[in-house]
Amino acid sequence: MDAVAIGFWGAFFGSVALMLAGSLAAFAASLQRVALTAALSAMVSAVFAVAYLGWLPIADPTVQARLLAHVAAISAVVLGQMLLAMLGLMRDRSKARRIRGALLALAGVVLLVGWTLEAEQSLALSSMMAFAVGAAMLVACVRSARRGDRLAWVAVSGVSFMLVAVGGLSWIALHRDGVSWPVHAVSAVAGMAYLATMATALWARYSYLIELRAAVAHGPSYDPVTRMRSHAETGQMVGLAFYKQHEDVTRALGVIVVSIGNLYTLENLHGRSALNHALFVCASRLRRCVPAEVEIGRLGDDGFLLLVRRTADMQRLLQLGRLVADRLSRPVVLSEGAAPTDLDVGRAEWGAQVGVGVLATTAQVRPSAAVAMSRAMSRTAWSYDSRVAWHDQASGQIAEVPDVEPA
Repeated sequence: MDAVAIGFWGAFFGSVALMLAGSLAAFAASLQRVALTAALSAMVSAVFAVAYLGWLPIADPTVQARLLAHVAAISAVVLGQMLLAMLGLMRDRSKARRIRGALLALAGVVLLVGWTLEAEQSLALSSMMAFAVGAAMLVACVRSARRGDRLAWVAVSGVSFMLVAVGGLSWIALHRDGVSWPVHAVSAVAGMAYLATMATALWARYSYLIELRAAVAHGPSYDPVTRMRSHAETGQMVGLAFYKQHEDVTRALGVIVVSIGNLYTLENLHGRSALNHALFVCASRLRRCVPAEVEIGRLGDDGFLLLVRRTADMQRLLQLGRLVADRLSRPVVLSEGAAPTDLDVGRAEWGAQVGVGVLATTAQVRPSAAVAMSRAMSRTAWSYDSRVAWHDQASGQIAEVPDVEPA
């Protein structure tokens, strides 16, 4: 095989490895359905490519052709069922059994007929079957897309790429020595495009499971906009933190409140969709920048609350406050429409008017008083250049945070 062809197939198997890594990440996040579907898609594609490229340790060409015929038939059945399941066409159990039975019967007939033919003819027949199943899947995708399933158009692209890859690999398997590198290049690129589009479609189809799991876990205490604790649940979080702090009175409890002053103006100018988008982005940035041990919750309609338990380092709290103010103050390009197609098209640039109040308190202070004081400081911080205020215990006054660079 030409070195250029080997390079293209190396890129294809790198894509397979990336998809497998993504499936492991999904499995770690308890999304077994996503992980299984993605892993099967990647593994079946890889096995199909390895077999058709002639990289199996089989010297006898007749035995190899017979094996490839079986690989093609089985791969067509597995990929066909997964694609139909992704389109939601396998939800009806009786219908799913009929489709599965039809695919298995077709594969069985093709393999039985293949044993009556020469090895290469059997390989050609199984390859034709795989291509025919792919074409039938393409028709199913087009029908779903025309019925209004926007994700099905992504599947149409993916199946089209798959057909190109199957056709190219079939040509390579039947004309092993006389295939030039452009055929390998087109087949490998089509295979990579198929994996990319299928990964996109799978994630879009099943990503709702993440939100569903969080909603089921938290119930009414879950805020779907920010994906954090709701205001009521945040109050319970604060009460529990102060209660547990009685066990270790030697360390302070860090209370940080983030207030955003221009959300009401944003809603008046651009509507509720832009407001929800802004809250979603701010909450996402906040989760990414705070350490894992910091507890976060939503506070009212315009703020967030951060709790740092058992901390004796005021400088760490101040540095965290500066980091939060820096990250949340960065501009956001917001969409003004609620339609899914409008969400990735920004029309308005907005910057959050962030104020951060940092307070180190003890368990002897009432939780409501500590939160109220920190919130008052965060609103005072709107007038500061650093946008961060803290309670200076030496002077007993609210002051602007010292000049500490964010990490």
